[in-house]
Amino acid sequence: MQTLELLLEPQCKLVIFPEGGCSFQNDTVMPFRPGAVQLGLQALARCAKRNQPIPDLYAVPLSLKYRYTGKMRPVIHQALRQLEHALGIPPTGDDYQRLRQAAAKVLARCEQEHRVVPEPGASWNQRIANLKAAVLYQCENKLKLPHASEDPDRERVYRIRHALEQQRTIVLEDGADDWAATSKALMRVLNFDAIYDGYVAEKPTPERFLDTLTRLEREVFGIDKPDPKGHRQAFLRIGRPMNLKDYVESYHRDRAATITTVVQQLQQTVQTNLDMLAEATARGISW
Repeated sequence: MQTLELLLEPQCKLVIFPEGGCSFQNDTVMPFRPGAVQLGLQALARCAKRNQPIPDLYAVPLSLKYRYTGKMRPVIHQALRQLEHALGIPPTGDDYQRLRQAAAKVLARCEQEHRVVPEPGASWNQRIANLKAAVLYQCENKLKLPHASEDPDRERVYRIRHALEQQRTIVLEDGADDWAATSKALMRVLNFDAIYDGYVAEKPTPERFLDTLTRLEREVFGIDKPDPKGHRQAFLRIGRPMNLKDYVESYHRDRAATITTVVQQLQQTVQTNLDMLAEATARGISW
């Protein structure tokens, strides 16, 4: 309610992170949640309902790209050594082979913990998807929630988290460890939500290497926010603003379709500009 009124104040500037959380992936935009666009259109619809002039209200898509400024190979080597020691695997091959060996061990451990048996010949991406699906299914079962396999994984996590907080007293009657285990499982899904096999191989930059290493450290060492790996420079690109006022009539006719359209356009703009930033920073060009 307060946000809707705030949006209609002259010169209001409201910063919203539409992904709903940090993906910890430097080159990938996660699916936008509809709330940011929905709030803006609701505020404008309120003006129309009050027979007030509908003001301009712009959604400005911003893309952020981070690049390490120092020599990161020693940092990558140290992170690999620490992971290999913790996982009990010998260093074999080049940096990328060592990264895959550590990732393979982590994936197998997670599958074993959640009693997921990989299908013969399944790719890593299939195994990761099956693991996340199994974790979410188990959590929904535990909290007696309906299974929402058609929804994005991140949305299911948020729904389960909300239910977990609501039922915390009930869950704790079964033991605090049960509540902690469910929370850990949800964090695991978010940790692996954006990752896919081939992310580093596509562009073996220090950023992509360390994105992946940080995920593995979060899993292996149980650290929510590992220490920064080095100094990073931020690059920003601003996309063409969208005037939500132009969508008010469409919003009155079909709210859901209009919100989906605007969200998809904004998400695509952010991803396109992020790709441009990634290409430019790889060539050493400043924007």
